Amino acid sequence: MQDNRYFTTENWQRPNAEQSTFRLQSVIELIKEVEQDGDTAINNLSKRFDGFCPDFIPLKSFVDYELDEALSDAIVSAAKRIEQFCLFQKESLTDREFTDNTGRYGYCYRPIKRIGAYIPGGRFPLISTALMTLIPAKIAGCEERIACSPSDHPAILAAASLAGATSFIRIGGAQAISALALGYQDSKPVEMVVGPGNQYVNAAKQYFQSRLAIDVPAGPSELLILAGEESNLDWVIADMAAQAEHDPQAYSVFVSDQINLIAALYEKISSDDYLWGLYQSKQITLVLATDKKDMIEFSDNFAPEHLLLADARIQEADLNNFGAIFIGDNSAVAYGDYCAGPNHTLPTMGSAKYSSGLSVASFLKIQTIQQVNELGKDKLGCIANTLAEAEQLVWHKRSIEVRSS
Repeated sequence: MQDNRYFTTENWQRPNAEQSTFRLQSVIELIKEVEQDGDTAINNLSKRFDGFCPDFIPLKSFVDYELDEALSDAIVSAAKRIEQFCLFQKESLTDREFTDNTGRYGYCYRPIKRIGAYIPGGRFPLISTALMTLIPAKIAGCEERIACSPSDHPAILAAASLAGATSFIRIGGAQAISALALGYQDSKPVEMVVGPGNQYVNAAKQYFQSRLAIDVPAGPSELLILAGEESNLDWVIADMAAQAEHDPQAYSVFVSDQINLIAALYEKISSDDYLWGLYQSKQITLVLATDKKDMIEFSDNFAPEHLLLADARIQEADLNNFGAIFIGDNSAVAYGDYCAGPNHTLPTMGSAKYSSGLSVASFLKIQTIQQVNELGKDKLGCIANTLAEAEQLVWHKRSIEVRSS
């Protein structure tokens, strides 16, 4: 009989994200208004949903915002670490080419010219999002970096300024994504939109995905913990509770093959009213695995956004699918959220199986180069001519033949 304190790796299921079909349809209707009426519709939607008309806010230099000294120092320190990691990433993104007897071939990286970064307002200023979205775009070399947020909190404006925003629009929701994608006032349409948001923001990003690049379709934030007997349960509990602060749908999954560890964690959770509420709402779930191999397989099938590896028996190399891995009890996910350096915009809902988090590379296009010489014209022509004939593409064949010696 299943113990009601925990799931097994066989019967645990990822919580379903709130149905977005209605939201997507309602967002499409809003975007259609913008496509028809332009700035007027954006202004009306902003007043309807946020209670204010969008506004371009000129950004001052960071020091001119006169933030509390401790906060100012923390923002600067976090920005430096994020920028350092971005520069480290960019080192490997170098143009390359080779030559052979047919010519010159290679690839090069070129930045996307105009990007938009959405910074949620919410109950608190999401300072870290401004840093994580704008700094890699700046390091990549994007010329225009438009920040938008429903919040004009001084810390948001200061962080956007420090991170390299070239302009700032106070606007939120699906109308903000529409303004970025379609253009607003004198601001031209962007070619990429990044940054987290609510389901309406995410639905708008998905709608425009065929016209511009986005980072990742965001689902509820998630944390998977692989725990061994050496795990510090008090620290783990704090990590799971911290994850729940992101959103009422955010959740943490604790996995171990040690029943005594799960039992001890359950006792701690059930003795605290707040934690017990998270457990009852399934923002915290406990999963019993059969052995180490089962834990690894569960993790790779889950493909979590955040993976906390707190089991010395499992090595980093054993795990394939995750957005970001945090190794050992010391590596709190909150460090990654704010200031460790790697980006906190990560794939969710299992998409870490095939996609990556935001990085400098996200803002770069890879373009290939081909320069065929005289010998190559004949050598490649012989190969291509045969293939064109087999495919019965007459003008392909002709374009090759007119170049033959």
